Amino acid sequence: MANAAPSADPQDAARRTLAEHRSRQLLKAAARLMEREGSEAVSMQALAKEAGVSVGLIYRYFGSKDDILLAVIIDVLDAFATEVPAAVHEAGADPVRRLAAAFTAYCRVIDAHRHAAVLTYRESKSLDEAGRNRIKQLEVDTSEPLRAAVRDGVKAGKLVADDPDLVAYNLLLLAHAWALKHWYFEQTKTLESYIRNQLALALRAILADGVDGEYADLLSPER
Repeated sequence: MANAAPSADPQDAARRTLAEHRSRQLLKAAARLMEREGSEAVSMQALAKEAGVSVGLIYRYFGSKDDILLAVIIDVLDAFATEVPAAVHEAGADPVRRLAAAFTAYCRVIDAHRHAAVLTYRESKSLDEAGRNRIKQLEVDTSEPLRAAVRDGVKAGKLVADDPDLVAYNLLLLAHAWALKHWYFEQTKTLESYIRNQLALALRAILADGVDGEYADLLSPER
């Protein structure tokens, strides 16, 4: 959910902070519960129990269970919209390093929202058409840093990709796989080793000839 505008009134600011905390608490509880039970089986009473709050408190923030499901999914996309561009900016001008930074940020957001990421795949079909269309557009918008980095890498002669959009979505799916197959990957990999290994595999497939030496640090998988 979007952060509220700052307030000069300390009491108002405290109320906004509490509201943000409560909303976050409810979204996390909803993601856990819906992933475990499925959204159709989840009642407001069950959500209240999971979150440790009253049903009345839930209705202060959300009008219905569908509103909660949509908010859970949008919360992940909002994190992408904030954290991925910041990571790309921090990486500097080199498009390959921007691509690596974007993928790393995607994976870290997914790790922080694993329950919600799985829920997106399982339950987004239950949203109404307007909700589904909103999610689709946000997904396209938040994947743009990956596509832009690939396009810039091709223009710079450092990447070879006939279809930058396909490359970007392949990377996005690899990021989501950390949540979808976490039960398996966690047996042998940390988040950071997963990122490093997947990134090395992906870059080896699209780096132009003769530039490997510039990115040796990105091409060495972690054992």
